[in-house]
Amino acid sequence: MTELWRLPATDLARRVRGREVSAREAAAAALARLEAVNPRINAVIAHDPAEVLAAADAVDAAIARGEDPGMLAGVPVTIKVNADQQGWPTTNGLRIQAENRAAGDNPVVANLRRAGAVILGRTNTPAFSLRWFTRNSLHGATRNPRDPGITPGGSSGGAAAATASGIGAIGHGTDIGGSIRYPAYACGIHGLRPTLGRIPAWNASGPDRHIGAQLMAVSGPLARTVGDLRLGLAALSQPDHRDPWWTPAPLDGPAYPKRAALCIAPEGMPVVPEVAAALQDAAARLRGAGWTVEEVDALPPLGECAQLQAMLWLAETRRGGSAAIAREADPDALAVYGFMEQLCPAPDLATFQDGLQRRLALLREWLTFFERYPAVLMPVSGALPFPDHSDVESAEGFARIVATQLTQVGLPLLGLPGLAVSTGLVGTVPVGVQLVAGRYREDVLLAAAEAIEAGGTPPSPIDPA
Repeated sequence: MTELWRLPATDLARRVRGREVSAREAAAAALARLEAVNPRINAVIAHDPAEVLAAADAVDAAIARGEDPGMLAGVPVTIKVNADQQGWPTTNGLRIQAENRAAGDNPVVANLRRAGAVILGRTNTPAFSLRWFTRNSLHGATRNPRDPGITPGGSSGGAAAATASGIGAIGHGTDIGGSIRYPAYACGIHGLRPTLGRIPAWNASGPDRHIGAQLMAVSGPLARTVGDLRLGLAALSQPDHRDPWWTPAPLDGPAYPKRAALCIAPEGMPVVPEVAAALQDAAARLRGAGWTVEEVDALPPLGECAQLQAMLWLAETRRGGSAAIAREADPDALAVYGFMEQLCPAPDLATFQDGLQRRLALLREWLTFFERYPAVLMPVSGALPFPDHSDVESAEGFARIVATQLTQVGLPLLGLPGLAVSTGLVGTVPVGVQLVAGRYREDVLLAAAEAIEAGGTPPSPIDPA
């Protein structure tokens, strides 16, 4: 019999609902896997086995009473440590928030519980969730299970490393500048950044975000299979009035032509040959599944979107976050914030307002483009996953890294959905591609991703290197 921690969420939930296995058995297997491999990667920074088993017992009791246990019945999942989970500190990787204990659940946690998921543990993030790498002065560094010499990604690096290693079938992540898509890419799994308003989220433990983060920050699932992304999205998307941005959009939209645009190097961004080859391979897989894929030289603007994204994001940080960064005194956060400030001067009020106005025109351009091409195939990153912590070595090195991440940073400004699909390995190093679609068309992304996944993805879960 396949070890339960190896099963995808779709299969495990079906077995639990059908009483082939119990939720307690699934939880015990997941806890054993966590204890076996987490010391090598430090992906989960807090968990309580008794709480995990009690949640699993509640699922089994509901099934015994003849009740519907939910679409994620008994599936072990992880929660990023920047989301409120009742009774646990929402540290966001910070010593200054080590005692910031949540009195209630973030809607993402509440929705997972209502769907019957069993929360296995809390996953690591860089300080302030500010990097494409995962290390902080409170919880330490997370290592990539495929190759400890490369980044596990960030800021949802703990979620990606845990999921790739079989610590939970689905990981919760957040994304304001690639923080779901890049960790999935770096760890060789899949990650979905949903449309703004698709998944409700809110932390009562902290103040509401400023307008930039409100427009750009989302929660979403990471998983080893596209089917599990689909299931996780359905569970996480349930309504919650506490998030005014939540939108009751259907998970499946109108019929669309299976047509995609392929752009290897948007706006001339640097792209290594291995990434270009992965994109051509993914395009071939789509064509084999009946899609029309047309290579294009240009897309609607991304560079300008990335500049406005950074301006809006840093405007929030400059209004109070910079003082928190100084208090925390995390060396990585100090370095990265300093490098970001060099790349993005502070705006005046008119520049800020002009940026918000320009956002509308940029989004209009993209939505018009999607009328012809329902999906766009582009890099997740122009480079293979970086050597770990290479972003804090110099300002010049940081700028080079940012240039290769254009396709991650540009999209959040527009609130569009993006999906990172793992396609293969270059030695021990993962590679993959990104799919982008119009608002609330995650169904388009998932359908295209399933066609790419069927052509071959790196085997997982894996034993950490």
